[in-house]
Amino acid sequence: MKASLVPGDSIAKEIAINEERCISFMGPENAVYATPRMVSDMEYTCRDLLLRHLDAGEDSVGAHVSVDHLAATPLGMKVTIEAKIVEVDRRRVTFEVVARDSLEECGRGKHVRFVVETAKSKERIAAKRLKAGLT
Repeated sequence: MKASLVPGDSIAKEIAINEERCISFMGPENAVYATPRMVSDMEYTCRDLLLRHLDAGEDSVGAHVSVDHLAATPLGMKVTIEAKIVEVDRRRVTFEVVARDSLEECGRGKHVRFVVETAKSKERIAAKRLKAGLT
């Protein structure tokens, strides 16, 4: 990790709400941004911010998500996701995240990621796959 990894840094990412990001079970006229997709978009936005501060051979994994989905965002709108680093505790990084469409805030939450060494993660996952009989 670089010394630049400190609270206060932020990122904003605009996302088009397309069919694959929407629920479909209430019919096409009620297609709205799905909560699991919002959470995924928030996680990836936080990861993108964190990558700015990582060294070669490092990445991050999500460890905790707490999100309130506050408003429906219809298919065809855009959402801006803003993530801000609020705490750094060794390899544990906590973010505050907000999602807004053009009319209102549609989501808000906290996300925790851990910085990992990719080579060590690969070894641990390979050992677990072997132990589980997954070659």
